[in-house]
Amino acid sequence: MTVLRHLKPAILPLAVILAGATLAACSMGGSGTTAIALSPGLSARMDQPGASLDRAQAIGMINAYRATNGLPALTPDAALDGTAQALANQYAQTGTPPRAPQDLTVMKLSAGYATFAETFSGWRNSPADAVGLRATAGKAGIAMAYSPTSSYGVHWVLVLDD
Repeated sequence: MTVLRHLKPAILPLAVILAGATLAACSMGGSGTTAIALSPGLSARMDQPGASLDRAQAIGMINAYRATNGLPALTPDAALDGTAQALANQYAQTGTPPRAPQDLTVMKLSAGYATFAETFSGWRNSPADAVGLRATAGKAGIAMAYSPTSSYGVHWVLVLDD
């Protein structure tokens, strides 16, 4: 920053913008996309009592993925959140994956990931789960349940429906 101190006041804002642009260019990945820091709601650890999932941010991450695949955004649905929470609680209590209610378009499960970002990455990188994330659906519900006595700790459920 010593260089910036020697610039005339009128040039300083331009120098700061150029420095920022240079740093942004340096953070570009090989694919030409800029790396984006995860919001705290997506990287918050859920493997502790009282942890609370930021459902809106989680659905937002799924919608960003869907947008890259040319699909419309999902609308968060409180009733589906309730269904997902009941299934996540059952999953955490029994350690057995629950069966999807027949009226749901898609149900995605996961266990053992501490954050939603890790969970989403697992779904996105699994061919079968990725297909489900791209399913034709209009509404979504998501939930997690933590069980300190479970070998997996955190249990995740995503449900999609029309």
